Amino acid sequence: MVAAAVLRVRTRRAALAAAVLALAACGEVWNDPYPAAGAPDNTLYSSFSQRPKHLDPAKSYTEDEAEFNAQIYEPPFQYHYFRRPYELVTATATAIPRPRYLDAAGRELPSDAAADAIATSIYDIRIRPGIRYQPHPAFVEANRALPREAIARHHRLADFGPGATRALVAADYVYQIKRLAHPRVNSPIFGHMTDYIAGLKEYGETLKGAQKALEAERGRGAWLDLRRHDIAGVSVLDEHTFRVTVKGKYPQFLFWMAMPFFAPIPWEVDQFYAQPGMAEKNFSLDWYPVGTGPYMLVENDPNARMVLLRNPNFRGEPYPADGEPGDREAGLLADAGRTMPFIDRVVFTREKETIPYWNKFLQGYYDRSGIASDNFDQAVRTGSDGETQLTAEMEARGIRLSTSLSTSSYYLAFNWLDPVVGGPGERAKKLRRALSIVVDFDEFISIFLNGRAIPGQGPLPPGIFGFRDGPASVNPMVYDWSADGGGRASRKAVTEARRLLAEAGYPDGRDARTGAPLVLALDTTDRGPGDKARLDWYRKQFAKINVQLEIRGTDWNRFQEKIRKGNTQMFFLGWNADYPDPENFLFLLYGPNSAAKSDGENKANYANPEYDALFERMKNLDNGPERQAVIDRMVAILREDAPWMWGFHPKSYGLAHSWVANGKPNQMARNGLKYQRVDHVLRAQKRAEWNRPVVWPFALLVAALGLLGWLGLRYWRRSEAAVAVQA
Repeated sequence: MVAAAVLRVRTRRAALAAAVLALAACGEVWNDPYPAAGAPDNTLYSSFSQRPKHLDPAKSYTEDEAEFNAQIYEPPFQYHYFRRPYELVTATATAIPRPRYLDAAGRELPSDAAADAIATSIYDIRIRPGIRYQPHPAFVEANRALPREAIARHHRLADFGPGATRALVAADYVYQIKRLAHPRVNSPIFGHMTDYIAGLKEYGETLKGAQKALEAERGRGAWLDLRRHDIAGVSVLDEHTFRVTVKGKYPQFLFWMAMPFFAPIPWEVDQFYAQPGMAEKNFSLDWYPVGTGPYMLVENDPNARMVLLRNPNFRGEPYPADGEPGDREAGLLADAGRTMPFIDRVVFTREKETIPYWNKFLQGYYDRSGIASDNFDQAVRTGSDGETQLTAEMEARGIRLSTSLSTSSYYLAFNWLDPVVGGPGERAKKLRRALSIVVDFDEFISIFLNGRAIPGQGPLPPGIFGFRDGPASVNPMVYDWSADGGGRASRKAVTEARRLLAEAGYPDGRDARTGAPLVLALDTTDRGPGDKARLDWYRKQFAKINVQLEIRGTDWNRFQEKIRKGNTQMFFLGWNADYPDPENFLFLLYGPNSAAKSDGENKANYANPEYDALFERMKNLDNGPERQAVIDRMVAILREDAPWMWGFHPKSYGLAHSWVANGKPNQMARNGLKYQRVDHVLRAQKRAEWNRPVVWPFALLVAALGLLGWLGLRYWRRSEAAVAVQA
């Protein structure tokens, strides 16, 4: 009887479990990764894959860091969110300044003065009054003189108390420019800026001496107050105006001042984080940035989650009222004039693998997504007209697709110092042109990039001043232009490459003098078996003209060292624009920027006296017909010399759910979160609809267990009855 009672209890428990499952099916979804969020809230949910290394604006120089920094810090200028070509507009500044030009004697020159007559350019930047910083403990005086043992007891920034704020002043911008020269900061742009900001190089030497003397007196790590040391080319004119003196004429300087490198840093924050014991607890600008922007970082766990919260002290900013043609029709200007930001909180969750990330996006737990190669066919199809379209599955979910050409160039470089593929001689030039024809980047884009790029025709991507459309955009050394079918470019035949190879002295891929096969080397980085298909593809391209390709794989550090010393033959690299100006691409082939000779960005070590002279002229010209003509000649020289295989310019593809508004790709601006708007009620509805728990398998299992229990109980009773009869 005891066994029967136990069995009946278990049967009742199974029935109760089935009831619980049935009731749960009517409640919340079970797979919500944000259960603590509770009711629908005005939050944007995003992700990141690589932990940001630097959030200090003087050090930060990568895309993954800009995703955060651009929402927190405010340089004087920013890019218009909608207009194309990209256009600078004000952020904290009252206006885009027009430089004043002075000659070597200090006399003012007219605005159209020749560049070689200009000794200095004067920029006066006025900041809007009334802008305030986010709340931060650094603005509480007592927190800037804490003993080490007190700091050791703090584990979060909030442990220092509620914090305070103060108004933004011009001196904060000057302080940050000084930080670029600080010997302990090691800003990646310090060397470049010494060529332009008057006195910056000398100021760096001054700070080295001052830091050494200070540490000799007070010990290693003592705070160096930069207010005590003046810099010749940067000064405060009044509370809201500062001046920067630039050597010569350098119009691109204003673009630099739209980057976080030139965001304001208060001296109080610098002093607060310099206290002994702060670095050991990760209390620094690299972990807890301080800005005047629309958001502030309130949670930083770079291995799991990072959270931005609306800055309660942000002044607000009106949403743009204009853009480029089609923006209004697309609904992108519906919020014109409304005060930004629209979103209260942004949650970034670290996702190291693409499959879980993609599945969560489809479930509605991420609001936006890129498209990985593994998911491309599920998300995108190519229509009969060749246009990219969403698949039916994506359209059914209301997902929107946005595409844009990146301001990037990826190229296969020939080392100009190499005796076989480098140099200005006709033999090497024809060899480079032959190889440029047979390495079919149109095919590469189709196979390895899912069509998400356009083949390069020169160093400039579309959208950058100087890029030509139509027949003028085509590299005549590699492509032929056909007017049939509305105009198109087709790659030259392999027979043309064979002819050039023979004229270069390598008929049928063999040295005409020695008979030895032509073997060329491609230096690359060892990344694993996933790259094998790509490297095999390169070998097949060279084999079209019987040239053997040797792959020389090394780790990233060794690869960089070989390029820096000029110990390569060919290699593949890319460049993403710092700012939307042709100078930022054309300087990659400027002779004095040679990597091997001056540690510059000319990794191919290309040198052409005519090109270099034209570059010197072009870089200081304002955009217009004269500058365009100079660029046209420079591009023609590069196409003839072929120091690069021009590779491709990638396209960026982005997906967004129907509840996310105001998304438009912007390759220059990284501060786009303030423009975004989320319909969180619609999102909650869709999440519930897409993530209803499927309980019937569990209910079926419970029913089966109940049936088995009943059958077992019935069998046991029969057995007991049979035993009783026999007795």
